[in-house]
Amino acid sequence: MKRNIKAVLFDMDNTLFDFLEAKLTACKKMVKHLGAGDPEAMLRYFLRGTPGFEDLENIKDYLQDNGLYSEDNYVTCCRIYETIKLEAIVLYPGVKHTLKVLKEERISLALVTDAHSHNATKRLERMQIIEYFDFIVTNDMTGAKKPDHKVFHFALDLLEVKPSQAIFVGDSPHRDIEPARQLGMITAYAAYGDRLHHSNEVQADIILSGITDVLDFVHIN
Repeated sequence: MKRNIKAVLFDMDNTLFDFLEAKLTACKKMVKHLGAGDPEAMLRYFLRGTPGFEDLENIKDYLQDNGLYSEDNYVTCCRIYETIKLEAIVLYPGVKHTLKVLKEERISLALVTDAHSHNATKRLERMQIIEYFDFIVTNDMTGAKKPDHKVFHFALDLLEVKPSQAIFVGDSPHRDIEPARQLGMITAYAAYGDRLHHSNEVQADIILSGITDVLDFVHIN
């Protein structure tokens, strides 16, 4: 029997595609251009929390801390980063199929991301999946970032559904699963996209080994 699910909300990075791997690929290209450095170390600068995950100041800090900074190096590395991180994105297996089937079943879909709308749109267009989403909710639209409940309320209001009628799919226990669960949404933890492997400590309704598991839960596979 099909569950009474009216909407599915998806996180973007590391839920629909491996964005960390794409960023690492960009870091490798920057290091190759510089002729020095460590791509893994450069990637860690983006994971510090401050500046933000997408902030180009991370590149400047890395270059300065490693004696590699010049204005030319910085400008070129920023250009390499912005180009390669987009080119290197690859959808996780089953993403397009899952979105297509959910739409065919007339289940509303929303993307909820901390990325800026400009960056989110570019990634979704690159992956050719933007047309599946009824709404795209971004940081510049809400004025807040997950796990702030404001972000989730904003998306639910757009979709015109109650929390109990919606599934939230995300890879972050803290930013995705916990707030969605607190609001009464059904939570689906994208374990396949969480490189920190929080599986044993996540309180989610569903643990996804792949994104198509969502279809099994909704009973439309």
